[in-house]
Amino acid sequence: MKIHSVALIGAGAIGSYFVWGLTGRPDIDFMLIAEGERKERLRKGVVINGERFTPPVRSPEEAGPVDLVLIAVKYGAIREAAAMAAHLMKEDTIVLSLLNGVDSEEIVGEAVGAEHMLYSLMRIQSTRRDGEVIFYPERAGGLLFGEKDTAEETERVQAVLEFFGKTEIRCTHVPDMMGEMWLKYAGNISRNLPQAIIGVGAGAYRDSKHVGWIRDRLNDEVHAVAKSMGIEIPAHSYQPSITTGPLAKKARFSTLQDLDEKRHTEIDMFLGVLIRLAKERGIPVPHSEMVYHLIKALEEKNDGLFDYE
Repeated sequence: MKIHSVALIGAGAIGSYFVWGLTGRPDIDFMLIAEGERKERLRKGVVINGERFTPPVRSPEEAGPVDLVLIAVKYGAIREAAAMAAHLMKEDTIVLSLLNGVDSEEIVGEAVGAEHMLYSLMRIQSTRRDGEVIFYPERAGGLLFGEKDTAEETERVQAVLEFFGKTEIRCTHVPDMMGEMWLKYAGNISRNLPQAIIGVGAGAYRDSKHVGWIRDRLNDEVHAVAKSMGIEIPAHSYQPSITTGPLAKKARFSTLQDLDEKRHTEIDMFLGVLIRLAKERGIPVPHSEMVYHLIKALEEKNDGLFDYE
């Protein structure tokens, strides 16, 4: 199995890492997939770290079947992206859904066939500022991926490793992919959300016992739900070797960035899913429920719902 043609759906903060690493390589047929106004906008290029990249942009019908599909959209667009991906499939197409959270593979798999899915996550700190995506390639952990139900380095896992091994994109096979995904999920919920509610930098987790208390309660609830599903969350990431140095006290994670820009957040991907899973299993998650509604209220505030005269 060899990978030559790659289609990327979503060229934002995560997708731009692949635009940066794959555009312009003569040995790779790389393309962006989009329709309508977004297609025309992407044809003008994507600005990443001060440089404009202009990979080919095609509709799903124009692209046809490819070897590898990468999905890097916001959670609210996942079903639309999955429907587009369904047009790109052939018998051995591999699909990687690069979203945060723990259910995007299931959603995409419903559209393209679960047998095409490898489970994956991204470790990269990137921001969008004035139409530009900014990240530090040397600090990026990159793509972590693996099979859902086996630690084996299967033929298609080897194909992905071989493909990205000839690029600048970091790529790591993880034997316990479900544990790794839930570790990041727990981190996103417990560290992303408390600071977003308070509107402060990440230094609050070190400087305030109160912010730390909220973090720990959320983390406890994620672990309780995972345990009820037979998933053991590891203490550390499988890939601890990529370091970013001390976390800046002023760092603002994705949910707070969204609120700062008055965008709707991905709270449904984080706590919406966790609360649903908890209810199905009879696990109480009161702190998660409270934080969910607080973030939703902040979205309403940004929408102007409380602009009373």
